[in-house]
Formats: sequence, structure tokens, C-alpha cells
Amino acid sequence: MRRSRLATLAVTLAVAAGVTGFVTLTSPDAQAATASRIPQHVFAPYFEAYNGDSLNTLSQQSGNKFLTMAFVQTATVGSCTAYWNGDTSMPVASSTFGSDISAIRARGGDVIPSFGGYAADNTGTEIADSCTSVDSIAAQFEKMVTTYDVTRIDLDIEDNSLTRSDGIDRRNKAIKKVQDWAAANGRLVEFSYTLPTTTHGLEANGLAVLQNAVANNAKVDIVNMMTFDYYDNAAHNMASDTISSANGLVTQLRTLYPAKTTAQLWAMVGIIEMIGVDDFGPAETFTIANAQTVTTWAKSQGIAALSFWALQRDNGGCPGGAAADNCSGVAQSTWQFSQIMQSFTSGGSATTPPTTPTTTPPTTTPATPPTTSPTTAPPSGTAWAPNTAYTVGQIVTYGGKRYQCRQAHTSIVSWEPPNVLALWLPL
Repeated sequence: MRRSRLATLAVTLAVAAGVTGFVTLTSPDAQAATASRIPQHVFAPYFEAYNGDSLNTLSQQSGNKFLTMAFVQTATVGSCTAYWNGDTSMPVASSTFGSDISAIRARGGDVIPSFGGYAADNTGTEIADSCTSVDSIAAQFEKMVTTYDVTRIDLDIEDNSLTRSDGIDRRNKAIKKVQDWAAANGRLVEFSYTLPTTTHGLEANGLAVLQNAVANNAKVDIVNMMTFDYYDNAAHNMASDTISSANGLVTQLRTLYPAKTTAQLWAMVGIIEMIGVDDFGPAETFTIANAQTVTTWAKSQGIAALSFWALQRDNGGCPGGAAADNCSGVAQSTWQFSQIMQSFTSGGSATTPPTTPTTTPPTTTPATPPTTSPTTAPPSGTAWAPNTAYTVGQIVTYGGKRYQCRQAHTSIVSWEPPNVLALWLPL
């Protein structure tokens, strides 16, 4: 997305990342999600996470239950640690946005974290461009999942990241690793790609990202098209161009996924508009009328996702102005684009989680056993039970099989031994 064309983020510190030892992450929710928190058809506009606004407050004010959070990237080139906006004071931790996400979920909504974005892709701080370890990249995706218990991650790939074949391959290999990890641990993790487009489908370099995903057996659930910033000096009806671009994408997807039906291919399509005046200028203006047309079309076509850049721009504070981070450049009422496009969301709602935080199971085996043990523990070889303290080395039975505890923890429902192999070793 085009955040850096509007505002450049200052980055201050690099932190090298390792993926060893015992890692405990606190989630804003009590149990790992086993089904998608995102509706089958979702409107989730972008929230600019870098300007200090309250995520929960803007969600409430705008009426948007679902938001895409921009962006996650490394602090400097070469780092394998991701931060919100590449800002080392905003780690991927429950202390950053955790309470806001819990509040949004309490109202039946959720968030979609987005890695990358124009600034990261341009400067080499997109996680797969910056980090040369596939395992470390996968660990950052997993950390996002276990910290916030999200079920969908977006990958915004544009500019220089589209020409980095090494980063493209590492990213898709990491997706596959995360998908295998999720399957082994009873989780659901969906991945979407956000890519630049022409008025007739993806550019060749965007299509190459998907071709590499297929080659790496990495499942791409949704392809979000950025139907703006064409920079072709042509006249545009932004709604008509959205529709023609999406038709082109489906044709391209058919070559990649020949076993899918036409309806299944359309269910992989996501659309992202830039409301009002885009970065190119007034010739590419997405109007209120365009929003009504696209929303109606999206409902009838059965696409998966609809979004726009960005929530903080959904106001008429600068009519007749150029592209800006805080207003649309067209005459409108506050939240008018949101109110039109919110009706797209359908097909189920997010699961409202329990409100008491707990520890999310780690994904790596500890190098050394913990130094403390719970005061109460079951005898070796007893049947596994929830709400029980287990220590390293203890043996339980479950489903007619024996398991040995890898990491000390207190069990809960859904952490049955075969579902959380990071905690239990099959014997």
C-alpha cells in the first residue's frame, strides 16, 4: 500500500532475531482459534497504525468491525525481527494493540495484520527481503498468530519486493512452513497477497509471486488487487477499471489453479481501493458513486474481500486537495465510504473469544528444561486432563496413545496432546 508516498517512517534500531529456547507469548484471547475469525465476505479497510490513533476508538467511531492493520516490517535491512511500522518501540506483543484487538473482538470484529507495504518494499525492510532465514521468517509469522490469535495474515508486496526473486521464494517457503505448523497444532492461518494491478489484471511481476507460491506448495487464500495508482496517464472510471481488472485476475488465476471452479476463483479475489484522490492525482479519483457501484458488484460477484486505503482518510477535510494521509480529497461526510462499503460483509461472523488472557503454546522445543515446576502435578502415565499443571518429562495417555511433556504448562481445552505437539512428544 502507498503509505510511504504520503509519509516516510523514520527507523532507528536493528534487532537481530533468533528462534531458540522457550518462548512464551501472551495472546489477547484465551484459546487458539481453530476456525477463521474473518467472515467469508469481509470489508476490512486499512488502519494506519503508524500515526498514534487508537485502533479501537476509530473502529467504534467508523462502525468498522474488521480492519486491516498497516504495516509490519523490520527496523533495518538484515534484521529478522518484525515490528509494527519497523518501530522498535512497537513490538509484536500484547502490549502493542492487544487491548484494542480484544475490545474489537468483544464487539464481534477482528483484525488482519499486513506485512510489507510500499515503504518496507522500497527500503528492503519487508521481512522476507530483510531476513535470509526461511525458518526465522516463518517464526515471525507464527509470532503474529500466537501473540494476537489472528487467523489471517496479509502480505503487501510491491515496488522493489516484486523484483527480489530471493525474497519472493523465501516468503513463500515460509508461508508453507507456517501452514504446516498450523495444521500440526490445530490452528487455522490464512494468507492473502496484496499486489499492484493494471486495468486488466496483475502485472507480470505480481503474477510471478503467485507462480512461485504454487511452486512452493504455499496456499494463497486471497489475492488483493490494488485497483488504483495506475500511473498510465489515461482517463479512468475507477469502478469500471476495478471490474475489468478483477476479470483479468480471474483469468490469470485459472491458469494457476485449473482444478478450481469459476466460483472458487472469484472467492480468491480481494479488491482494495484508494478512496478519493489517489497518489497519481485527480485523474484517478475513486468517488462516492464508484464506491456504491463497486460494493454492489462485489456482493453479486461473490469476491472474498473488499477494502480501501485508508480509514483515517475517510472524511471530507480536504475537498479538491491532493492525496493525503488524513483526508480523501473529495467532498464527503465523515465515514461515508465506510458506511457504503460495510454492507459487503456477510457469510458468518467472527467468534467472540473469552476475555481472560492466557499463555499461547510455543512452537519451538526448549533447549533446557524450565527451572521451576508447578506445585501440583499428575502422576506419570495418567490420562491427560485440562486445567492440570504438567512438568517436563511427565507422561500422559490420550486417545489410547502415550505422550511425554516437552514444556511445563497448565493445560486447557483445545491443548490436547495430538493438537499441540510443541508441548507433547508422542511415544
